[in-house]
Amino acid sequence: MTASIHPSDHLRVDGLSVAFGDRRVFSDLGFAVGPGQRLGLIGENGAGKSTLLRLLAAPSPDAATAASAFTSTSGRADAASAPLGSAPAAAGAADLLPGATVAGRITRPRRTGLLQQELPFTPHERVGAVLEAALAEVRAIERELDAAALALAGPQEAGLADADADAHAAASAARYAAALDAAERAEVWSADARRDDLLDGLGVAGLGLDRRIAELSGGQRSRFALAALLLSSPDALLLDEPTNHLDDEAATFLEDRLRAWRGPVVFASHDRAFLDRAATGLLDLDPGRAGALALARRERGAHAGGRRRGGESKGGAAREAGLAASGGTVFGGSFTEFLAVKADERGRWMRQYDEEQQELKRLRLVVAESAREVAHNRPPTDNDKFLKHFKRGNVEAAVSRRVRNAEGRLAELERTQVLRPPAPLAFAGIPSGSHALDEASGLLLQLADVEVDDRLDLDGLRIAPETRLLVTGANGAGKSTLLGVLAGRFAADRGVVHRRRGLRVGLLEQDVRFADPDASPRALYERAIGERRAELLPLADLGLIPRRDLDRPVGNLSVGQQRRLALALVIARPPHVFLLDEPTNHLSLALATDLEEALGAYPGAVVIASHDRWLRRRWTGETLELAFGRRVGGSAPASPPASDAPEARLVRAR
Repeated sequence: MTASIHPSDHLRVDGLSVAFGDRRVFSDLGFAVGPGQRLGLIGENGAGKSTLLRLLAAPSPDAATAASAFTSTSGRADAASAPLGSAPAAAGAADLLPGATVAGRITRPRRTGLLQQELPFTPHERVGAVLEAALAEVRAIERELDAAALALAGPQEAGLADADADAHAAASAARYAAALDAAERAEVWSADARRDDLLDGLGVAGLGLDRRIAELSGGQRSRFALAALLLSSPDALLLDEPTNHLDDEAATFLEDRLRAWRGPVVFASHDRAFLDRAATGLLDLDPGRAGALALARRERGAHAGGRRRGGESKGGAAREAGLAASGGTVFGGSFTEFLAVKADERGRWMRQYDEEQQELKRLRLVVAESAREVAHNRPPTDNDKFLKHFKRGNVEAAVSRRVRNAEGRLAELERTQVLRPPAPLAFAGIPSGSHALDEASGLLLQLADVEVDDRLDLDGLRIAPETRLLVTGANGAGKSTLLGVLAGRFAADRGVVHRRRGLRVGLLEQDVRFADPDASPRALYERAIGERRAELLPLADLGLIPRRDLDRPVGNLSVGQQRRLALALVIARPPHVFLLDEPTNHLSLALATDLEEALGAYPGAVVIASHDRWLRRRWTGETLELAFGRRVGGSAPASPPASDAPEARLVRAR
């Protein structure tokens, strides 16, 4: 695999295809993002958004750099441009995408930074060290500028000929110009001020630089990771779900930063408000009509070129796989506008499919009827005998031509027909058969004067059989801690927790980790709910995991797909109290919408912790706002005295 390096401030993808074995993620993808442009990646979980971002960040074959950034010793705005051959990905890409086969060409600015969904920090690292490591490249650029300035201002070597002296002076001037350009791009003179501004804007300035990563909440870790990336001032930004842990103020701060970013930006997000405000263009990785038409054209070209096709069933399966990987529709408007355009385009796709199916039906009928005219199998009459040398040959030849023409059109259309639009993966809702506990039986959970370290100090909370409660607050406000207490994951340092006997509590955690990454979703599902229950309620019927992914190792699934599986494991046996920690994180907008609607009719209590702006605007139930672990406001009822609580399992902490 060879690479060529040349100056560029654009990010460009040409003919990019990725496959894992016989599973294609996307095929022949192409797009370009110029300086100041911001491309939003959209698509269902598993469509390839994170895969694409990791490929864009993969080091070029000749770049001895980290996977998350590309550095240039000269600091110039060079671009890494490498053709990726049709072989297992190599030189960095293979490390990021093990087992992948990659083809195509990627051109991008050399200093390209990636924010991943799964953060690379170790628990013992300190915040200040993480941020200083992010500035290492900036500090190196500053040192190179100082060295270049000294070389330019210093005396020339004695004994140099005039020509050599001029060449030396020109080289020193060029070095200084390149170093100055790199320093200006990296904003080296304002690094410390930018650090403070970023920490303040992302809401983590008050946490201190001496804290260990293990002491931070998941949202705080994500904010520090984002601050570190922005602090490093790469020429191009790649962001994977950057708003998952941002409250309103921090999201607005990030939007403003991205709008002012001078280089190209590519980000994957399921946040509709963020897409509307931050993106200048969109790339839809879900299958679309344009991809279906391109697939049909490739089929036509392959036939014209004389390529042989496999059997009927094998060819059909290959075309289905090709359609699944045929996303790549670029749209220049807002996300809200895109939704309307996509719905119209899907309608046109369905109409084209229906029209072609009608034409196929007509052509098959023409072929069958014309064939009967040729092979009527009746004995000739006297007139037939008399005229056979004059007319019969001409008639049969004409009929045969019609048959051949119809057969040719039929064969062409059967080979190149547009496939039926795939049915979107639709959440089937909460399985039937479960019922909420009787309201007359009393409260399910009750908290009174509960404290947990310095993370939670709540006067009281009551959860009834059909409670609908939304817990809001900034990162670190205590939302996840509260859910942990309700789920029994965290013990209270002091206070009283009443829990009804026999109560089933299910928690959809914010960060999903499966202990056995080699197990398949089907196997994990059967382990969790039992083989008998899994037979009665198959995982595929829940509409959360595509059938083609049921037997893949769960460690190979995207973060969003793993969270879908975690959701399936909870709702397959609906608990009396369903706790959801940031349920819209990592989930596609379609699924988040379906899930919200399903929770409205959930047969039990629902408690959601979320900062999602879209969800909060639509919420109609009770709310509880937390700040620094304490109640700020909202309509969530506090608890009555412990002596008034119904019969329950009593947990006291002092």
